[in-house]
Amino acid sequence: MFLSVFDIFKIGVGPSSSHTMGPMTAAGLFLDALRGGADRVPGAGEPAKLSCRLYGSLAFTGKGHATDRAVVLGLAGQTPQGIDPDQAEVLEAEIAAAKMVAVEGLGPLSFDPSLDIVFDYGPALTLHANGMKLFAHDTDGNLALEETYYSVGGGFVMTEREMNRRDKDAEAAEAETAGWPYPFSSAAEMLEMAKLSGKSIAEMKRANEEVALGNTLNARIDAISASMHACIDRGLREDGILPGGLNVKRRAKKIHEQLEQEKGLNIAQPHIANDWLSVYAMAVNEENAAGGKVVTSPTNGAAGVTPSVLRYYRDHCHGATEKGARDFMLTAAAIGGLIKHNASISGAEVGCQGEVGSAAAMAAAGLCAALGGTPEQVENAAEIALEHHLGMTCDPVAGLVQVPCIERNGLGAIKAVSAASLALRGDGQHFMPLDNCIEAMRQTGKDMSDKYKETSQGGLAVNLPEC
Repeated sequence: MFLSVFDIFKIGVGPSSSHTMGPMTAAGLFLDALRGGADRVPGAGEPAKLSCRLYGSLAFTGKGHATDRAVVLGLAGQTPQGIDPDQAEVLEAEIAAAKMVAVEGLGPLSFDPSLDIVFDYGPALTLHANGMKLFAHDTDGNLALEETYYSVGGGFVMTEREMNRRDKDAEAAEAETAGWPYPFSSAAEMLEMAKLSGKSIAEMKRANEEVALGNTLNARIDAISASMHACIDRGLREDGILPGGLNVKRRAKKIHEQLEQEKGLNIAQPHIANDWLSVYAMAVNEENAAGGKVVTSPTNGAAGVTPSVLRYYRDHCHGATEKGARDFMLTAAAIGGLIKHNASISGAEVGCQGEVGSAAAMAAAGLCAALGGTPEQVENAAEIALEHHLGMTCDPVAGLVQVPCIERNGLGAIKAVSAASLALRGDGQHFMPLDNCIEAMRQTGKDMSDKYKETSQGGLAVNLPEC
């Protein structure tokens, strides 16, 4: 299965790719289905009323992740890429007051968010922990259209039909790869193709991307990188209290000011590099927690790791180049695609090992490549970073992407740089292949209790300060 660099890195809105971006996208897809009309119930009248039901993790942590707000905005025609976060609150309030959404091509439809979005705390839907159903009824209350969607992580959305079909499409997927010169679906295949071709992972990924994008590829990569840097810069400028009720203070601005003041004073400890990595990552995830624009990397909950390490490469590493930054992004996307294809990047499915763990593996591989690592060293870097996140739970306090998520991104970035450095000190030969580590993550996530998979029913989420 081919996943583009722009599937892995998508500009969207916080606080969650699976709980905010995914449901918003699903709502838009539902409107498209309504406009198309092909799947409408025979005999039903024109759609007059919309409603939604959230299941599993979307229900348990939906309030903290702004899932209900995402559905409202999605049904109003907003998209994760195009939404203006500063105007979203105004639009949401207008819809709540009018109990109506004006839908292009369908006219005004009855929709009261306080009544028509139901959080179902019963059993999750069978195919994924992040399930939701959208409904349209006619003026007589007859069902006009019903669709089930699954938000499978990183902003990716699939209908129930697509989920049921995905394991049956191996032959079609194999045929689909025929147009790409390097269609690797495992790390082992990736390394073998690199060996036979003499190309780096970034060069192979570039060749695959250029089949569709041609000479526009560099500009699109640069645009995504620029969005990452802009998000860091916004996070370093802002302060105050994050929304949601935990009264968590933004810290990135103050820490960054301290680091800037210490430059050239010879008072910093050698480990100050860790502070720079952490502050870049925290800046992103504070923006994400505030509902700002971020880049999925590969998810919103882990959106700080890769941008932090990319910034570290650009501003702190000797010999950093524009080509190196592009190789970083291409290589990171290649590793992210392998993890998503062979395991999961969804915290609701496998815990935070699938989010921050995957992000650390991507960033480690990207940095290793940018610093001149061989394909074997890049694969080793990714494996080291992922291996040491195995078993990590997703237990956000109050369902908010704040505690422990913001600091966790900083530590993920630190681990990524350490993993890349260790790999570069070796020759690429190591005991545990990346493919096996990815499979271990999949198995661990499958066995992990649902309490620790983005439901806020276990771990830190239930062990709160008493005063």
